Amino acid sequence: MDCFVGFAHAPATAILRRPVTYTTSRTYRNGRLKLRAKLVEENDPLLQSALDSASLRFRETHRPEPLFVDPYAGCFVAPNAQMDMKQSSDHYCLGTKFIDDKLLRTVNHIDGLKQVVLLTDGMDTRPYRLSWPTSTIIFNISPERVFKRAAEKLQGVGAKIPRSCVSLHVPLESSNIQQSLRAKGFNGNRPSIWAMQGLPVMTLASFEDILLTVSGSAMNGCFFLGELPAWLAETEIGIKTSARKWMEKLFMNNGFRVDVLCYEEVARSLGKDLASGGYKNILFSAEQLRFSDDQMETWRKEFQRTEEEGDEEGFEEL
Repeated sequence: MDCFVGFAHAPATAILRRPVTYTTSRTYRNGRLKLRAKLVEENDPLLQSALDSASLRFRETHRPEPLFVDPYAGCFVAPNAQMDMKQSSDHYCLGTKFIDDKLLRTVNHIDGLKQVVLLTDGMDTRPYRLSWPTSTIIFNISPERVFKRAAEKLQGVGAKIPRSCVSLHVPLESSNIQQSLRAKGFNGNRPSIWAMQGLPVMTLASFEDILLTVSGSAMNGCFFLGELPAWLAETEIGIKTSARKWMEKLFMNNGFRVDVLCYEEVARSLGKDLASGGYKNILFSAEQLRFSDDQMETWRKEFQRTEEEGDEEGFEEL
């Protein structure tokens, strides 16, 4: 089955393609969570999108056989939230499960991998709910106002980062995210893994900036995975059958070899049925083929030092 058939008729909104007016309540029907989330900041599309995703995790957590358990999603939704659940799995929750598993499998099997970079909507609870190895440093790149609101809620329910681990926030609004990461202690000479889910993407150019940041920061051989808004491919090419090739070209131009994954295949591998209907994201997993800027700088300095030592030895011989 073509991996791109599923989003052929998905809404081309992403999150911020155009101004959207949101009410202070949202109700899901036809098997979705019925939720009324009270917003402090009215008409905030970033906050509303993050709340929508949190409500899906809340619903999944309370299913009889959940794909994952998010014990903190409930702190973002109204206390009187009602659930009307169907048996099939939601695309978003399947993507969440895939990303969770890939992150933990990778950090537990690659020696020295202690840096995890999450590009999120600000309400991602992975730093709290996943069992990270000792000394893991989690960098959370997300909208500052949503992150601050989420941090207050999480603190209120006693959420804690696993012992001996650290979580650091990097505002998405930073003028230079790569420099901000370095200032927080990120080291491009050490292994890392990057995951993107829910990060607000306004344009293709803004996503290319993200790719450039990951490419310049991640060591050769590191992984970048997650969900990419499908409308980027639709806007660029207009023909869904070429979306895979477009993805491969886009990522390769930035130094990545990418695999586009089918939600249907992920569902089958987990023994789940996929919910019907389109979806607005593309699931992907990519490997960094280039060397990070820090690696290049280290080697440049080493080469310079070797040449200088060679010049000194040649002078002494004369």
